[in-house]
Amino acid sequence: MRSKKPFSAPPTFVIFITLLLASAIVPTQAQAQKFKVLHTFHGKDGASPTDVLIRDAEGNLYGTTNGGGGGNCSGGEGCGTVFKTDKTGKEVWLHKFSGANGANPYAGLLRDASGDLFGTTLEGGDTSCNAPYGCGTVFKLDKTGKKETVLHKFAGDPDGDFPESLLAEDKAGNLYGTTYLGGAHGLGAVFKIGKTGKEKVLYSFTGGSDGCFPDPGVTLDSAGNLYGVAFEGGSGFCNSGRGVVFKVDTAGKETVLHTFSGGSDGANPFSVLVFDLKGDLYGTTQNGGSSGCGGTGCGTVFKVSPNGDETVLYAFCSLSDCADGETPLFGPLVIDRAGNLYGTTITGGAYSDCNGGTCGVVFK
Repeated sequence: MRSKKPFSAPPTFVIFITLLLASAIVPTQAQAQKFKVLHTFHGKDGASPTDVLIRDAEGNLYGTTNGGGGGNCSGGEGCGTVFKTDKTGKEVWLHKFSGANGANPYAGLLRDASGDLFGTTLEGGDTSCNAPYGCGTVFKLDKTGKKETVLHKFAGDPDGDFPESLLAEDKAGNLYGTTYLGGAHGLGAVFKIGKTGKEKVLYSFTGGSDGCFPDPGVTLDSAGNLYGVAFEGGSGFCNSGRGVVFKVDTAGKETVLHTFSGGSDGANPFSVLVFDLKGDLYGTTQNGGSSGCGGTGCGTVFKVSPNGDETVLYAFCSLSDCADGETPLFGPLVIDRAGNLYGTTITGGAYSDCNGGTCGVVFK
């Protein structure tokens, strides 16, 4: 698999209960905390789940694993899976990727009103693109988990390459997402997939003030405008820039709402943005905020208003020994009815038993 960002996430093999984070949370009296392992992956049924779970009305869980399942992808580590478990953790069905139909889904899933699932794979699809890996796909899986439809196979330049984004859906059923690479300049793109699978590149990043390497996906407002983040670029060309928050309107025009400096305001944003009722946007940066973590900063939680004013809500590693966490990385924040935010960090916390490093936190 191609290398990308300098951070390499440790493998994760257990789905655990933090499901209160996946729904609107009403404040209640404090209760004793309980933890239960619902499912442990063993390779053949998947390995390394790295993004968010979704849940249906019956309590069934749906997600992806980046590896496992079988197939000769990622150096023989498997091509990844889509899974469904019931609320007790028992596997209901498992879909395995083989390469030609996609490989290594790195993001979570979108579930529509009829129960069909949509997602992206980093690689696979057209294996003549970036041979022999492929440049990724957008796929649809029916609610039984038995029928997969590859809606689009990416071809690199100019339509996009290396999608690892969550998908967003408009009222007409069109899908929207981002590719880390590809597009007209090879530095990432925002795309739209119609119901028939036809792809349209809405915006290609140039690597300058507009940013480069848009990663996690986009969020739609009621008017159809798209909001997202680019991991680098902004104040300098790609690697010298620290990322941006952007808006792409329905005509494909990009507006930069905030350019990160790499200092106290954060650096390298890496989460899908979420709205509050006032139209403010919330997200996280992988770096910046504090002076810790080797001088690059340990990450932030930030807010950006509709007119582009940024507020850092929290800078990680503000407690001794980074007991409050460091490096928020995967998945969007969750916002409850009271406006509280919830998320995770990949490292930091009070325990240092994870491959010689700290094990991360769930935060509010």
